[in-house]
Amino acid sequence: MQPPSGARPVEIGGCRIERLLGAGAFATVWLGFDPALRDWVAIKVLAENWANDLRIRERFSLEARLLRQVDSPRLIRVHTVGELADGRPYIVMEWATGGSLRDLLEAGDVYADTALRILCQVAAAVADLHSRGIVHRDLTPGNVLLCLPRPGDTTAATAGGPAPPDPPAVPAADADAWSGGRIVVADLGLAKAMAAASGLTARAGTPGYMAPEQDDPSSTVDERADVYGLGRLGLRLFGSAGPSAGVAAVLTRATAPAPADRYRDADAFARALAEAVTSGDRPERRRRRRGRHRRVALALVLAAVTAAGVVAVDVWRDRPVGVATDASGRISVRLPPGWRAEGAGWAGRPASRGGLAPAMVISPDPGHWVTDPEVPGAFIGLSDTREAATDPAAFLAGHTHPRCRADPVRTARRADLEWTIARYAGCPAGKPVIVEAAALLTGGATLAYVQVTPPDGASVTFVDDLLDSMALRAG
Repeated sequence: MQPPSGARPVEIGGCRIERLLGAGAFATVWLGFDPALRDWVAIKVLAENWANDLRIRERFSLEARLLRQVDSPRLIRVHTVGELADGRPYIVMEWATGGSLRDLLEAGDVYADTALRILCQVAAAVADLHSRGIVHRDLTPGNVLLCLPRPGDTTAATAGGPAPPDPPAVPAADADAWSGGRIVVADLGLAKAMAAASGLTARAGTPGYMAPEQDDPSSTVDERADVYGLGRLGLRLFGSAGPSAGVAAVLTRATAPAPADRYRDADAFARALAEAVTSGDRPERRRRRRGRHRRVALALVLAAVTAAGVVAVDVWRDRPVGVATDASGRISVRLPPGWRAEGAGWAGRPASRGGLAPAMVISPDPGHWVTDPEVPGAFIGLSDTREAATDPAAFLAGHTHPRCRADPVRTARRADLEWTIARYAGCPAGKPVIVEAAALLTGGATLAYVQVTPPDGASVTFVDDLLDSMALRAG
């Protein structure tokens, strides 16, 4: 997981940039004002470290083409595409002011009839994709968005644009809140496809929502994988209280382990859901009691989806502690219990002697660390090129997380290196805590960069202990 540059652009594609909306492994999303539309837009920009990877660039651009091709009001709208001066592509889209379904579920209770209404609308959006032969492959609460109407934004715009409106709050249990706008589906699973293309992982999906066949590179993934995702979304929406019997039967068939046992596509799933409701088996208007979503804690469990359902797998205890060394032999680290290492180099970062700069990802699940906020882990990389002339503090200044709360930058001497360490917490999306660390190796020609997302409940010395366990060698 390589963070994007923290520098805020002033303008992208003629749109004035206001602030950062979110960042991931492959792209950043900015809030901008489009003077031509006289409205606020979301602008998705490919991350710097993927700019020279033609496979990643193509997959990024494919998302915009597919969304324009389907042109459904149930999918996030694409206004235009373009390239920055450095050649990175960007997509200008509508801004989903109401947030995501993930935000709704984390905020509190959801009425059962609200859950049913949302699920039906998501199924209709996916059916629009299937009608064009497109499989989404990553139906998660974070990819279901609410676009609320913003009366007055465009008519009150001045030459410089109006002051940025705050996203309206969506009461979690208010059925009318999510009926006051359009529920749309975004991110056509391409972040996962890009991860596969980059070699970070062969998987294409998010744990807990992806179909079993998506975890097998040799399997064929078709519309039935999205049916599985719809079923898992339904189970998440209704929660522990569960849906009524007829709807429960639909969700059970949708999440069958074997694709042949599921509905053939989203349209068939939607019709089965409608039949369960019209037959008189509509979920009663009840509130399910639930606490705020909690991330996986140290010494607790990660959930693994198997044919038998959701099984708790303890990845933290009773595992041998090992040492991982990268392919170059320049990075060695003592792994926390239950963690393992993957990676053949720092993608998008060339080595001084050709190939990729040395790097690895360590995590209980390295393949999903990039995409799953609940999976802790760390990225460790060495750079002998342009970063060699940059002091650690200056390097970290370009790798900030503006939406998180920043602790004071500190220094610590670990494993005979002087590390500069920046910690970010209270992040509204993605990883809850992110720690950035950088140090110059002996001789000053090699910069070591480490990004850590500690396990929930980890010791306050977790990051320092991890840095202490590393053996890093200059080229």
